[in-house]
Amino acid sequence: MAQPIIVCKDCQTSTLKQAIALAKDYDTIIVKKGTYKEYNIKINKPLTIIGENYPVIDGELKGEIITIVSDHVIVDGLFIINVGTSYTEDFAAIRVKRSKDFEIKNLVLEKLFFGIYLEKAADGKVYHNKIIGDAVTEHNSGNAIQLWYCRNIIIENNIVQHVRDGIYLEFSDNCIIKNNVSTNNLRYGLHFMFSNNDTYENNEFSNNGAGVAVMFSKKIKMLSNTFKNNWGTASYGLLLKEINDAEIRGNIFEENTIGINIEGSNRIDYENNNFINNGWAIKVRGACYTNKFIGNNFLYNSFDISYNSNINDNMFDKNYWSNYTGYDLDKNGIGDVPYRPVKLFSYIVNRTPETIILLRSLFIDIIDFSEKVSPVFTPDNLLDNNPLIKKIIW
Repeated sequence: MAQPIIVCKDCQTSTLKQAIALAKDYDTIIVKKGTYKEYNIKINKPLTIIGENYPVIDGELKGEIITIVSDHVIVDGLFIINVGTSYTEDFAAIRVKRSKDFEIKNLVLEKLFFGIYLEKAADGKVYHNKIIGDAVTEHNSGNAIQLWYCRNIIIENNIVQHVRDGIYLEFSDNCIIKNNVSTNNLRYGLHFMFSNNDTYENNEFSNNGAGVAVMFSKKIKMLSNTFKNNWGTASYGLLLKEINDAEIRGNIFEENTIGINIEGSNRIDYENNNFINNGWAIKVRGACYTNKFIGNNFLYNSFDISYNSNINDNMFDKNYWSNYTGYDLDKNGIGDVPYRPVKLFSYIVNRTPETIILLRSLFIDIIDFSEKVSPVFTPDNLLDNNPLIKKIIW
């Protein structure tokens, strides 16, 4: 078995670039603790690079730091800082370009433009990395983990903060994003565009500019995530735009301006989710058909459902609504009177936002009651015919 190549300040090989030039295919390079001022490091052969006690690779703000252009590369345990910024190039701390069977793990990335950028890459893992930016404005900051035209990528157990978008996928299919914490980012904690058959599970998205956006994609599974404290006039826990045939199950939407903001999204199953203390739990903006909302808890939201149409083609069944005031005479756990989750006042606020100041007034209770008795502005068939009497515990 070949001896590893050692990189240290006092060694014969004192830079990572030298070590890569000397290495043969499938060699291991061990980088000892220290600071190495290098950038434009190209890994063009199958290698394993391991940092001991987090050696610092300092790009001195000159450009991209590490670029992987070979299959079968492992990069483990480096502390990478000072990525160059540019208005014409997306410089990254580490880029994987047209490569497969790679692992990027146990890295700490700071003072970055883009963090980990995967470009036309496949069959790789990005896990247990900590990526902390210092983004102030969107136009001169990048994303922590970006995938472009990728497939079969696993993104797991990463912490990403203070960047533009925490995790961004564009034209990237069959990827798994799980157990990540994406918080305090300028725009989105997670952002999908034109990506299909992906799953994101057990992630936390909190205190982001606008939460999570999933757009122009199909067959996305969104399971057991937490969307919390995404507040602002244009903010939400989750935005769905032109999404079809998806599954949203077991998630927590808590203390967001809007829990889920939905537009042009069809055939989605919303099941076993908790909507807690949001401004609007769900805001349906139009062109949303044959969706199913089954077995969800709607707890203490200012508005449970907002609808901007008086036509409904979606199903609400066996949900728990904290605002339900019906009775259960036969004690079967299901309310004897259907629940109408869309209030007239919600319709009014959509049309005239300033009226929100009347939210807790008696006048609002009266107009909501009148609409409940004789619906005119809200869909008359938007009912949960089997509202649950007790909160669902999973």
